[in-house]
Amino acid sequence: MGPKGYWLMKSEPSTFSIDDLIRSPNQTTCWDGVRNYQARNFMRRMAVGDQVLFYHSNADPPAVVGIAEVVTTAYPDSTQFDKKDRHYDPESKPSEPRWDMVDIKYVRKFARPLTLDELRTQSKLKDMPLLKKGSRLSVQPVTRLEWRHIINLV
Repeated sequence: MGPKGYWLMKSEPSTFSIDDLIRSPNQTTCWDGVRNYQARNFMRRMAVGDQVLFYHSNADPPAVVGIAEVVTTAYPDSTQFDKKDRHYDPESKPSEPRWDMVDIKYVRKFARPLTLDELRTQSKLKDMPLLKKGSRLSVQPVTRLEWRHIINLV
């Protein structure tokens, strides 16, 4: 088995929080609604067993709050075909789906949130996409060194 991949996935806690993941059937959910090509392409690179930092965005304060694990590889996001869903994409066809999703499973919740401000003080994390000005990607890669550093902070 090859080396694990590491990722960060953002969710607004008012939409879907880590506690919602804990309460999900089998503590697992699909990560749907991604409508950015770069974020989608990152999901297409995910492998079963990859580790995910669960990040609460648009929160007070924004923070990494726990860990999840990728449990499926990317597959077509069903919301793109549902006219009633806010993520409906009339340009996407079932024969050529434009958007994908993966399933993630809860691993653990941190004893305390690692806030964005705290992460910014860590020189070893200075190159993380999350900390770059204007970074809005909801799915982004994390290096093994960044992962280890963050895990050691909690």
